[in-house]
This record gives sequence, structure tokens and C-alpha cells, in this order.
Amino acid sequence: MKKISILSLHLGYGGIEKSIVSLANMLCNNYEVEIACSYMLYDNPAFSIDSRVKIKYLVGDKKPNREEFFKSLKHFNYFQAIKEGIYGLETLYLRKKTMIKYITDGDYDIIISSRDIFNELVSKYASDKVLKIGWEHNHYHGDLKYADKIVSSVRNFDYLVLVSKELEKFYNSRMKLAKCKCIYIPNVIEDIPDDTSDLKAKKMISVGRLSLEKGFMDLLKIFKEIAKEDSEWTLEIIGDGDERGRLEKYICDNGLSDRVSLSGFKDKEYIYDALKKSSIYLMTSYTESFGIVLLEAMSCGVPCVAFSSAEGATEIIEDGKNGYLIDNRNFYKYIDKVKLLMDNFDVRVKLGKEAYYGVGKYSSDTVATDWLNLLEKM
Repeated sequence: MKKISILSLHLGYGGIEKSIVSLANMLCNNYEVEIACSYMLYDNPAFSIDSRVKIKYLVGDKKPNREEFFKSLKHFNYFQAIKEGIYGLETLYLRKKTMIKYITDGDYDIIISSRDIFNELVSKYASDKVLKIGWEHNHYHGDLKYADKIVSSVRNFDYLVLVSKELEKFYNSRMKLAKCKCIYIPNVIEDIPDDTSDLKAKKMISVGRLSLEKGFMDLLKIFKEIAKEDSEWTLEIIGDGDERGRLEKYICDNGLSDRVSLSGFKDKEYIYDALKKSSIYLMTSYTESFGIVLLEAMSCGVPCVAFSSAEGATEIIEDGKNGYLIDNRNFYKYIDKVKLLMDNFDVRVKLGKEAYYGVGKYSSDTVATDWLNLLEKM
């Protein structure tokens, strides 16, 4: 049985990490699969991994300390900042050194690099006999320097897998003379439930990391306007992150404490249960390479509303068919569409059914076939 190695920064909470685990789980039926992971952030991976998948942590007990470093600077604790800076540099050096050793000494047949920082190391140190696959999850968001960096890092690869058709077309146009071929394979939704939401509950929901690019402050501002005219609908936000304190303050300062709940990190079972008890899914991300949370909501028959600035949402939502896409981050139009769904049960049902039926093309069976077809080309 041939061996596949997937390079990962960590196996904590995150869209890339969830995709890595899903891929490993899909491929272990046909291949020996190992995840080479730089950092061990938690005692156990954030997402459930098949017991047949091997995990090799490379850096030991050292972990990224970016947050601690900037916290020290913020509090003018310069001695601690210097200490954290030295620790951080040592950790980065060890991350690079151990990954180079793994790539050089590995006994794999196929290597899949999940980040651009690993692409360059694979290009330089992996054997010519190995099938090299880059896997780009991020959107360049108009940053051509970033896009050129990706192109440069995978020129000697065999394939670059992109998670959207738009990205496949874009990178194909920039790599016409390169050895590397661009392939579109979407991310996967591992579980499609048999039962869905009845869409009767007066509840909205959103799931994601509480970071600036996810736009949760905008979501709260939108919901505040909705709450002025409605006294029954509630909003649950599932996730955690650096923005939590600021969001909590806004909720308290604007009298939304009895209408908005911040639930923190929750497991898959909790999220699916919460989705089935909700009637509208709201996304306000500024950027989104794919939007797996949209698929999870749709698999529960919940119609979605998102800004088109989240490029991944445009790949999944068909405006007016299974949800709504709002251009130019127009708050007023966003609110209008949310109110339309709030006031019209039949519209929620119609869009929810289309959402559920459209999720099939992202199922494990379908996406696994795409990956196996690619790997069998070797």
C-alpha cells in the first residue's frame, strides 16, 4: 500500500485543519496516511481522526507564542517581550529544521503540502520520485504578491489543488509554462444528516472563529437593527477567538444580552444540533476561501445569507435559490434579505430544500472520488 504524507502546521481548530483531517479520513481506506504536524497545540486533535491515520508531531512541546509576544508589548513589559521574542525565533527555527528533516528522510510516495511555508521546503528537499501536491486553501483577495508567492512555491510540484473553480482558473492563467497542473477539488462535508431543521424556530445562527476577518462585529450591528423591529428572534454565535471580549462588550453595551449568545467552541454534535434548531444562517465574513460552515448549515436545510466579499460563499450560495448573496457589504440589503426570511416561512422552506439537495456534490463519496482520480494518475 502506497503512503501519503500530509504536512500540517497544527491540528487545532481551523478550516485548513478540518480539511486535512477530512482528507486523511477519506484516503486511509486506499492508502497508508500520515499527518506530519509541526505543533501539538492540544493533547488531542480538535477534529475526530480515523485510528488508521498516523500523526507525527515534529517540534515537541514548543508552541507558537505570537499572542504572548504582542501582549507583553501592549503592557510595556519589554523584558518579557524580549524573552517571548527569543522563544518565538527558536520555535520558528525548530519548525523549519524538523520539517526539512521529515521531508528529506520521509518514506512516503506522495506528499501533500497544506501551506505555502511548506511548499518551498518540499520543492527544495523532497525526492524527485515523490508525487508532490500543493493544496491551497486561501484566497489571494486581490493580493497579487501573495498569488505570485504561491505560484513560485509550487512550480516544481506535480499538481496544485484549489478549493474553488475561480481559483483554479486564476492560477491556471499564471502557471501556463510551469510543470505544475492546477486541479479543482472542493472541500468536503463529512456528515449530511437525514433529519433537517423544521425552520420554525425564531433563531439565527453563525459559526466561526471570532477574528476580525470573520466580521462578527458587523453581524452584531446588523442584528441590533433587526432587534429594533423584532422582539422574538435570537442569535447564537458559536466559536471563540481574539475578538470575543470586544463582542461581549458590544452585546452588553447595546442591550442585546438576552437576544445574543456567544457559545464558545463546541464539538460537531453540538453544532449540528444547534443548526437543526435554527432557521437562518448568517455569514458576515470579509473573506472566506471556501466556507465549510455554509455547507454544514445547508446540510441541515437552513437557508444562508452572506456577503459576496466572502469569495468562498459565491462558490456555494446560488443567490435566490438556496440563500442570498449581498454585494458591496451593503448592510441595508443584507437586513432586507434577513427580514424576508424572518417573515416568510414558505421562502425559508423553499431555499432550505434547495440548500439541502445541493450539498451532495460536496459529500465524502464525491470528493474522495475526485482525490482518488488525481492520485491514481501517478
